[in-house]
Amino acid sequence: MVVVFDASSVVGAALKETGVPRRALLSARQRNTIALSWPVYSEIDEVLRRPKFAAVLTEGRRLDVMELLLATAAWFQPVVMVQDCRDAKDNKYLELALSANAEIIVSSDADLLDLDPWRGIRIMRPVEFLTASGPPH
Repeated sequence: MVVVFDASSVVGAALKETGVPRRALLSARQRNTIALSWPVYSEIDEVLRRPKFAAVLTEGRRLDVMELLLATAAWFQPVVMVQDCRDAKDNKYLELALSANAEIIVSSDADLLDLDPWRGIRIMRPVEFLTASGPPH
């Protein structure tokens, strides 16, 4: 199964090493293919570098979560542009999901979650994804 993680979920995974978003990312890494595109990767990297996270998110922890994301990622170049999300900057996740034939977008962002299901793709919170996929091996 192909899964897309948005920045909100990756930030959650970075901020709390034992939290649900991190466990969801670990589960996806072990059992699924994580889809990435350059626009999605760039946003996640930029968000993780924001000064407001500097007190909690050390460089080592940022690199660690990026490695979790990148280690088994499959890269896609979205070709279909969509404008379905009320927050236009989140359309990149929808475009990636379409391009990758993803079954799930994991997000903590209400703008994306409100679209669930979108064109047959589930959009779910990390806890829902983790519950649906079961605990990591």
